[in-house]
Amino acid sequence: MSNKFEGQQNPLNKAAIMFADSAGYAHIMNEDVCLPAIAIKKSALENNIQWMQNYANHCGISLAPHGKTTMTPAIFKMQIAGGAWGVGVGTAYQAKVAIAAGVPNIIMANQLIGRANMALVSQLKQQSSATLFCCVDSQSNALKLSEYFSAHGQTMNVLIELGLPGGRCGCRTADEAEALADYVATLPGLTLAGIEFYEGIIHSNDEQGDLARIGAFISEVIDLTQRLTKKGLFIHCDEVLLTGAGSVWYDIVCHQLMAADLPDNIRYVIRPGCYVTHDKGVYEQSQNALTARDSLAGHLEGGLVSALELCAYVQSLPEKGLAIIGFGKRDAAFDAGLPQPIAHYRQGEEQPFTANAMKTVDVMDQHAMVRYSENVQLQVGDILVFSTSHPCLTFDKWKTLFLVDDKYTVLEEMDTFF
Repeated sequence: MSNKFEGQQNPLNKAAIMFADSAGYAHIMNEDVCLPAIAIKKSALENNIQWMQNYANHCGISLAPHGKTTMTPAIFKMQIAGGAWGVGVGTAYQAKVAIAAGVPNIIMANQLIGRANMALVSQLKQQSSATLFCCVDSQSNALKLSEYFSAHGQTMNVLIELGLPGGRCGCRTADEAEALADYVATLPGLTLAGIEFYEGIIHSNDEQGDLARIGAFISEVIDLTQRLTKKGLFIHCDEVLLTGAGSVWYDIVCHQLMAADLPDNIRYVIRPGCYVTHDKGVYEQSQNALTARDSLAGHLEGGLVSALELCAYVQSLPEKGLAIIGFGKRDAAFDAGLPQPIAHYRQGEEQPFTANAMKTVDVMDQHAMVRYSENVQLQVGDILVFSTSHPCLTFDKWKTLFLVDDKYTVLEEMDTFF
């Protein structure tokens, strides 16, 4: 999409651009855009994409960022252009969006269930040269996949998923996973292409205990890979995938895979997603802990920075020390901490801002309550900028996001596809 406003309003976008300057650019702080709106700082976004790619490159590991975080093709394209091997997704529909964005390798880190979903993936395989993978954790699903794809003269790449007790999907033991791999290797229409796992469900207040559990789990994954390799179950693959890692423990996964004694034809792939915009909440905390324990992350230039911001009006000042802001649960994540003010603008000019002088204390559907100290001077119509926590659940509330420069000039309208 053009980075200049063409004078046509998009009625489906709740943050529509309504005005532009003589050069054709809209400026959020000049009230050219309906608020609330989501702004993504281009400088921060590019920094984060490059930082994570550098981290993976230093480890000798491929990167397939989890696309379900953003579901924004413009961001997928930036990640691929930055060196990512592919993109991770969770559903057949998400795979379709990734293929339309030109992603060459797509890991569906989930089971492909149901005739209609299989039909969609079959169409994608016919229409695209992209390489697709899905997970299996049961013989019944493997058999249905085999029957569908073999009947259509196709072969589906499948990854055995090894899971954890009490977790999400995945075989619960290595022996169960090995038995499933034996079975998959006998089925037409399927190619046993590797192993998938996800350690991110291991998370408690005991970091050392978590690290021990994760280490043991990854060791089990590596041992399973060795067992299947020795049995010749990957004989039909020139390259075998071993893929895991979310946004919290990717350093542990990388270093343990790097140390594994596995064949040269295994491609290690990590799938963090939230790094791309980062945040000032749960992922900032996780990344701080990661850089404290991992010398590589601590020394790589740049670091991850918060890129996603919510801009909203001061809607009402009904009583002393309380501001009602024009955004709510329909606009931003609130499951892992409320959006918090980080900047203050009035008539296009940045105002003095003191950290902790304003605090969001509650949100409703379309209103947020901000308590502020007596030295803060607010007016109805002022614009406040908010940082967020857990970016996944902010992205999915918007059809269009604004890529902006550091002065909040709109550089591009980026559509999402949730």
